[in-house]
Amino acid sequence: MTPQPTRLHRWSFSPFLVAASACVLFTTATHADPPTPKFEHQTIDKISIGYGVAIGDVDGDKKPDILLADKKQFVWYQNPGAPNKPWPKHVMVENLTPLDNVCLAARDINGDGKVEVAVGAMWNPGNTTDPSKSGSVHYLIRPKDPTQKWTPVKLKHEVTTHRMRWVKTGKSEFQLVVLPLHGQANRGGQGAGVKILAYAVPDEPSDASAWKTTLINDTMHMTHNLDVVAKPGSSSEWLLIAGKEGVRSAWLGGDGQWKSELNGVDGKHYAAGEVRAGQSVMKDRQYRGLYATVEPMHGNACVAYVVKKGPNDKQWQVKRHVLFETMRHGHALAVADVLGRGRDQIVIGWRMPDQQRKVGVAIFEPTDFHRSAWAKHLVDDNGMACEDLRIADLDGDGRPDIIAAGRATKNLKVYWNRTPK
Repeated sequence: MTPQPTRLHRWSFSPFLVAASACVLFTTATHADPPTPKFEHQTIDKISIGYGVAIGDVDGDKKPDILLADKKQFVWYQNPGAPNKPWPKHVMVENLTPLDNVCLAARDINGDGKVEVAVGAMWNPGNTTDPSKSGSVHYLIRPKDPTQKWTPVKLKHEVTTHRMRWVKTGKSEFQLVVLPLHGQANRGGQGAGVKILAYAVPDEPSDASAWKTTLINDTMHMTHNLDVVAKPGSSSEWLLIAGKEGVRSAWLGGDGQWKSELNGVDGKHYAAGEVRAGQSVMKDRQYRGLYATVEPMHGNACVAYVVKKGPNDKQWQVKRHVLFETMRHGHALAVADVLGRGRDQIVIGWRMPDQQRKVGVAIFEPTDFHRSAWAKHLVDDNGMACEDLRIADLDGDGRPDIIAAGRATKNLKVYWNRTPK
């Protein structure tokens, strides 16, 4: 569909908007048409569900590996170093709880070149009252040989653990942020708010009692996903959290306390299930940022928010563009310059057949300087019922690849980027 630009809105200052305004010089395009996107498909594995995907160097060979939260296993696939080769599969933990696994977070937080891993399991969204039967959070202790089984350390948790990310909160400090789906005794988005917790990493991670938690926010009444946003000129990062009330930004203040703010457009808030922020933005006389959402939760609409600096540092202007609203169960999202255009595109995946009875993965690319018009490129036409996806340059050729896990299609795929540079 052709997006319909909305009128320009004024948005009150939000720390995320500063974070989203990291400057990359934008060079205006020539009159020549840009190269047509091209991707080569490779199926890495047949899987059960593929709840969550993460990317990181597990074995320290300086190549990004693929990590997966599958139904009963947490696994990692060893990067073979070149496309179209088998990816050796290694089971980290299996049968961790009686119920399904649901999420994982992987990042090098101690600077040794190898990722640390946390996972969430006991997926039981129907039980919002009993933490022993709903939700779990575990830190995995790495063995000397990472191809062998890892040791889980069970941490305190809230009900309905759903998503988690490592967030940099200082020069060399990281915290694990865990996002439940519901609050305690919450039914249908009504009742207690979701307790979003930050876990401080102790000196001895194997000691479960040493992991201390801080409440980030508890005012949202169903949350679904979150993103980490780099702040230019700062050693810390920020969060975007998508939920029933809309998109909330959160940051660790200078006083050591977490702060947050619900973003709005002219006082309106749009319920969202997925949110991702761009890392490269355009620059002319003013900064511009971009973030994308799936609206509402498990929704049909892919939405772009284009952020422009206003007349002073306390005001920002936003345009909201609905790019695509015929999918079903939009459940995977990324924002990155996949195509090498010098400005970000939005990658979207949906897991239920749309109006054409198809699932898939698509890229939306802005076609004008102000990002008011967008072109759609299909990456996978009905071969990926997408549950989650990530972007990473897996073969080191300078072109980011797409990694996606399919629920109903039960597949883990790499879409090797063959778009001409």
